Amino acid sequence: QVQLVESGGGLVQAGDSLRLSCTASGRTISRLFVGWFRQPPGKEREAVAVTTWSGVTTYFADSVKDRFTISRDNAKNTVYLQMNSLKPEDTAVYYCAGSPLLISGQAMGDRRTYEYWGQGTQVTVSS
Repeated sequence: QVQLVESGGGLVQAGDSLRLSCTASGRTISRLFVGWFRQPPGKEREAVAVTTWSGVTTYFADSVKDRFTISRDNAKNTVYLQMNSLKPEDTAVYYCAGSPLLISGQAMGDRRTYEYWGQGTQVTVSS
C-alpha cells in the first residue's frame, strides 16, 4: 500500500519561504508522477506543480511560476515544493498526490488523475 506523507507547513509572514516535503512509503517515488495541489479556504483544490518520473516539471498556477519550485530526491523517496516570497493568497492546505501511470497534458493538473494522496499540510501566510 502506497502512503504519501506531507510535512513542512506552518504559519509564516508574507515574504518568507517554506519547503514542503512529500515522502512515499510502499513504493519508490521514482516510479510515480507526483503533483502538489492546494485548497484555499472555501475554494476548490487546484494543481500547483507536477514532476514526472524523470523530473520534468510543469507549473499550473501563473502566480507561483517564479516563486515555487518542485523537485525530487529519489534517494530519499521524497518530492519537495520550495515556496519563496510567500503571499497571503498562498494560504491553503497543500497536498501531494501520486500516480504510477504516465500522465500528459491537462490530465497532469486534474486531481482525478491521481491515485494516491497525502493527508495535507496547512500553510498560512500572514500579511
